[in-house]
Amino acid sequence: MATMEHAKKRKLQDDDKPRKKQKKQKKVREDEGDLDVEAGLNRAFERMDGQLVADHIAQKTRRFGTDLSPVELSDLYISANWIRDSTSWEKPRSLDNLPGFLESFSGEGEKLDEAPRKLGSPHTIIVAGAGLRAADLVRAVRKFQKKGNTVAKLFAKHFKVEDQVAFLQKSRTGIAVGTPQRLIDLIENGALSIEDLKRIVVDASHIDRKKRGIVDMRETMLPLAKLLCRNDLKGRYEDDTGKHIDLIFY
Repeated sequence: MATMEHAKKRKLQDDDKPRKKQKKQKKVREDEGDLDVEAGLNRAFERMDGQLVADHIAQKTRRFGTDLSPVELSDLYISANWIRDSTSWEKPRSLDNLPGFLESFSGEGEKLDEAPRKLGSPHTIIVAGAGLRAADLVRAVRKFQKKGNTVAKLFAKHFKVEDQVAFLQKSRTGIAVGTPQRLIDLIENGALSIEDLKRIVVDASHIDRKKRGIVDMRETMLPLAKLLCRNDLKGRYEDDTGKHIDLIFY
C-alpha cells in the first residue's frame, strides 16, 4: 500500500512539471509578442495601469540595484499612487502620436505652447533613454515651440552641461527633453527649476534594435529611478494643490 501511494505521489509530481514549464514558456512568448522592433515599441505599456507600471519598475530596480542595500532600494521604488493611468490612450505610443498624447493628458484650458514666466522652469519634462532618442522627441514636440518658448534639449550627446546651464538661465521653456542623469545634474545645480512643473513623461515604450528601452538598461534605469524618487518630487505626485505633478509613462 505504501508503495502504491508513493508511486501515485511521484506520478503527480511528474505530471506537474510539464505544466509549470508550459506556463513559463507561454509568459515568455507573450512578453516577446509585446516587443515590436519594427515600430520600436514595447506595447506592454499600452495596457499597464499604475500598479502594473510600479511593479514593473520595482522589478527592474531590484534587477539592476544588486549593489544597493534594502533601504537604498526601497527609496527608489515608485508608488502606484504617483502614476497617472494612461491606458485610455488607444493609439500607438509613437513619436507622431506624442503631441496628441500630451494634449490629451494636459490640464483643462492649458496651453502647452506657453512657457512659465520663470526662466528655465518647464511645465513638462520628457525623459528619454539616450541622446539620439531625446533629439527625436524634441523634433516630435516642436509644434509647441514658438517665440519666447523654446523646447529645451537637456541630454549629454553633443551638449556640454555648461552650455545647457547658460541656456536655461536666459530662456523660457515650456517643455524640456532630457536623459535621467543630465536632468538630475541640472536640477541639482539649480539651472533647471521644477517650481512650475506639472508633468513628467517617461518615454517608456520606445525600444532599440536590441529590444531595450529606458527601463531595460542599468545605466538608464537607476538614474531614472533616482530622478523620479527625488524628495522634492515625491510629495508633489499626490499633492492635490496647484503644485501637483503628473507622472506618466508613455
